[in-house]
Amino acid sequence: MKFSLHPLTLALLLAHVPAMANTDVNIDLHTNSSADTIKTGRNTATAQPTLTNPSSPNAAEDTAEKDTAEKGSIERVQVTGVVLSTPGQLQMDPKAPRQPLPAHDGADYLKTIPGFAVTRKGGADGDALFRGMAGSRLGILVDGENILGGCNFRMDAPTAYIYPELHDNMTVIKGPQSVAHGAGHSAAVILFERRSERFAQPGFRLHSSATAASFGRHDELIDLQLGQPDGYVILSGSHSTADNYRDGDGVTVHSSYQRYSGNVALGWTPDENSKVELALSRSDGEAAYADRGMDGTRFLRESVNLRGETSDLTPWLTTLKFHWFDNDVDHVMDDQTLRQPGMMGYANLRRQTSGGRISAQLATSLQDEWTLGLDTQDSSHSSRSAPKSAVYSNWLDDAAIAQTGLFAEWRHQFAPTQKMVSGYRIDRWQADDERLRISSGMMGSMPNPTAGAERKDNLHSGFARFEQKLTTQPASWYLGLGSTARFPDYWELIAKEGVGTPSAFFQLQAEKTRQLDTGYLYKDQQREWSVSAFFNDIDDFILVDYKMKTNGLVRNIDARSYGAEFGFQQQLDAHWRTETTLAYTKGDNKTNDTPLPQLSPVELKLGLSYARQQWSVGSLVRFVGPQHRVALGEGNIVGKDLGPSAGFAILALNANWQITPALLLTGGADNLLDKNYAEFVSRAGGNGMGGAIPGFEQTLRVNEPGRTLWLKLQWNFVSDF
Repeated sequence: MKFSLHPLTLALLLAHVPAMANTDVNIDLHTNSSADTIKTGRNTATAQPTLTNPSSPNAAEDTAEKDTAEKGSIERVQVTGVVLSTPGQLQMDPKAPRQPLPAHDGADYLKTIPGFAVTRKGGADGDALFRGMAGSRLGILVDGENILGGCNFRMDAPTAYIYPELHDNMTVIKGPQSVAHGAGHSAAVILFERRSERFAQPGFRLHSSATAASFGRHDELIDLQLGQPDGYVILSGSHSTADNYRDGDGVTVHSSYQRYSGNVALGWTPDENSKVELALSRSDGEAAYADRGMDGTRFLRESVNLRGETSDLTPWLTTLKFHWFDNDVDHVMDDQTLRQPGMMGYANLRRQTSGGRISAQLATSLQDEWTLGLDTQDSSHSSRSAPKSAVYSNWLDDAAIAQTGLFAEWRHQFAPTQKMVSGYRIDRWQADDERLRISSGMMGSMPNPTAGAERKDNLHSGFARFEQKLTTQPASWYLGLGSTARFPDYWELIAKEGVGTPSAFFQLQAEKTRQLDTGYLYKDQQREWSVSAFFNDIDDFILVDYKMKTNGLVRNIDARSYGAEFGFQQQLDAHWRTETTLAYTKGDNKTNDTPLPQLSPVELKLGLSYARQQWSVGSLVRFVGPQHRVALGEGNIVGKDLGPSAGFAILALNANWQITPALLLTGGADNLLDKNYAEFVSRAGGNGMGGAIPGFEQTLRVNEPGRTLWLKLQWNFVSDF
């Protein structure tokens, strides 16, 4: 097993340790529910509650352990995801230690959460699905900014441009249970958010990390905030690279990648209630793919964000927020750079997206709160190509899609234990088909029958949710009903063909989802658990059929899906903790009386950890069932069903050492038994045309990595000047 430390990673690892010898760390202890919250510079780490039995033979030791916990106990590695934080919502800290191997992009992070799956394409840039739903059914926002990839074939999914550890909070809102974060997100909304709290006095906050792993993987990351009461500067960046990995049979997979990001933000904080921030970001990289005939050799993204907010304006106007963003994605794919040169050459695609949002929170009474707002987004797409000579043709515009929406959410407190949350939004969509010709694959191109056409739609969405806290136990339950209308996205409307026509521009109808959500949450001193369930009824579900066309035909069907997620954490005693999660989804194509494609099989995760003083060890066993309900050759814009899949079980181990209150060393072994396996929603292995990539073996699916060893060092430090 190849395990190497890159020189830059090694230097960072060694530099961190002696630097802590004279570190002055400010630690603030305060009570948060049943757990102590320990602030070590950047982030908030949750120490698990300890249980002491005065009559036990080890009472003195238990008391010592409790004292240690109060001073700053070890933060255990999260291995099974988390239970619901609030009704229908999960909240996580992307900087906290997790297993499997620390994520290098957004999809890599999401796959650790129950209900999520990721299509494997290579070593990077997988596409996330939640409850079998992908694409624009998932709203993925980075500090409120919507990022759309450039590739017609989803080589650069939006999550490819997200670096999780540079953010402080990640929230998943399950189902259509909010209208305040964009339009058409019927499956879930995922919010990656960065915090920049006002400095009480001049100082700085630092979070940095270095990771080394098998297959030549190494990551470096830094997040530095410098500030004073009147303002701040944020400087952050990341770098990640990896060689081709080997699967459990020792077969090398075409999967190497390299990526970097850099961010600068300037903030003005004139008082405790107001903030204005200007942020600039740039990222780029390259990635080899095991599922297609070309690789991604440029993922250039440049963005600018301007945001402002103020609170406590009047007794009834509590918060006013403004956000404007503009981002450009410049993507290149070719078969010349990262593999044995082929005959296709180069394709260059560009996406320009701008938009904004303004919202206000109002407290019209002691029982009523409102969120009112407007959001808008304008996106254009263009492309050009070049043969092996790399002499490009002229840029060709193919589509422009714009959306403007008005939304309102209302929260009414019936009683101290009862609350109703509801919302409504209306969206105006406009799409322009700017294609003069449509590609017909190896046969060249044909005239576009909808060239110059314009399409407009007014779509409506809404939800209502009742929440009840129980008085007899530390628990609550909720019941919600949501309805969402989703406009076809670029990959469905423009990048795919229709049935019997090369253009689906007018053929596709908007997708309408009605979903029932319910859940139960429980939390006391020793245990925390939650269960959530859903039922979906979908009119005009947009299905992609790859049986007749390699690139896929799109058509509307009627569908339904249903399932549940369960999460459980139990503190067995002062040292031992167990975790369990279970996710299950099933769906049907009602029009054709067949299974709904791309639904992952049942998945169970079991975790057990032991913590004492400043160290912990843990294990994870992941069981995935077989999937026999398939719709061969059908899917979505992300992938298609390749056939039945076998079940598998994967074992992983981890360990933590809190060297100082601010310095954390984490290590682990993923796929410890070196099992050869592939996820059901994986892409097909090979060059995309039925053959193998030169120098690599072709497999039915892109197999997951074999045994992977990793080591990560994190340093959180805060100080006044």
